[in-house]
Amino acid sequence: MTAEVETEVLIAGGGMVGLSLAVALADAGLAVMVVDRLDPAAMKEEAFDGRSSAIARGSQQALSVLGLWPGMAEAASPILDIRISDGHPGSERRGGASSLFLHFSHRDAEEGPAADKGASPGTPLGHIVENTAIRRACLARVKTLPNLDLRAPAELASVERSAAGVTAVLGDGTKVSARLLVAADGRGSAQRRAAGIAVTEVGYGQTGIVATVMHERPHNGVAHEHFLPSGPFALLPMTDGEAAGGRRVHRSSLVWTERTNLVPAMLALDDPGFAAELQRRFGDSLGQLALWSTRRWSYPLSLLHAERYIDQRLALVGDAAHGIHPIAGQGLNLGLRDVAALAESIVDARRLGLDIGSAAVLQRYQRWRRFDNMALIVATDSLNRLFSSDLPPLRLLRDLGLAAVNRLPPMKRFFMRHAMGLVGELPRLVKGEAL
Repeated sequence: MTAEVETEVLIAGGGMVGLSLAVALADAGLAVMVVDRLDPAAMKEEAFDGRSSAIARGSQQALSVLGLWPGMAEAASPILDIRISDGHPGSERRGGASSLFLHFSHRDAEEGPAADKGASPGTPLGHIVENTAIRRACLARVKTLPNLDLRAPAELASVERSAAGVTAVLGDGTKVSARLLVAADGRGSAQRRAAGIAVTEVGYGQTGIVATVMHERPHNGVAHEHFLPSGPFALLPMTDGEAAGGRRVHRSSLVWTERTNLVPAMLALDDPGFAAELQRRFGDSLGQLALWSTRRWSYPLSLLHAERYIDQRLALVGDAAHGIHPIAGQGLNLGLRDVAALAESIVDARRLGLDIGSAAVLQRYQRWRRFDNMALIVATDSLNRLFSSDLPPLRLLRDLGLAAVNRLPPMKRFFMRHAMGLVGELPRLVKGEAL
């Protein structure tokens, strides 16, 4: 006999955003099913994803409320300072960095009337966490919620949405009925395409090269972003690791934006050759650089934005709704703010006895998130285009701009609080409050 399952929310996609939303809703008492085509065991392996994510303070507060942060805290390296510089490889000192720069310090973030309740000047700006550690924490938390049904590996063979609800059939024939379908299935979202939602997509002609780097000197919690003509070159602080023989080594996450046509040659270099290219671009402030492991990953970079985030009994979250350049490290943070806003909209409606999949509930979510997402899309796109140019007049103007902001504490604090996800109409989870 064909199994039939009733749930309240059906989530397509069991990545970091999809599972975070599932945990938020299930923790608030809703019945939730998540369907993902990948095996969870594979997603927990280090070889699955070489990226690390910047977790802004607002996102950390949300993860803490949901019981997800304890599962990844040990793998989280605090960001105490951010140093932004501009330069050209091989010319001048420090990898060609300009003498003008912008420095953000955690000591300055809490001054003034906008300081967080309970926060102190020693609180980090955010954390860097390996994606595999985030996935492991999510999957462990899922097991503690009996009203959360994770089906993976599994596929949605068919989905029908109507005014009455959502009806889906899984690959094994299981029939699922729900009040709402959430598409958390990434940039190529099948559910978004099925709904006929168009996207604006712009390729940058750039590819992100990702790897874990070890270095002689400690990073002291400083995130470095060095702007080069081909794009930003970032080394982000990670927890120390254990090398061969049990030796503890200092590590950073590399996010190297390079012109796509040059990437195959860079990836083809042997380890010493690749490390030499890193050293040439970054300089010697952290001492000798080397690869932590031989694995390197590459990802094409583009801008993506859905023309709308909702359809009949459908909501898009995370990369299914938007994709941005990694220049500011805000991709996952946008997705987690989507989670917080959608979860709050759904939970509030349910407590009032309203239909959680109604147009009114979904429109509230879309209004809440669209401006924030659009603002960051424009900002990251503009920054990438501004700094990926080596024209001398433009380079002089942006260097002067960095230096000017560096000398204006109120403006620095404004930018820091935006980066920490603490500005605007914040959902309860982002403020550190329960749903």
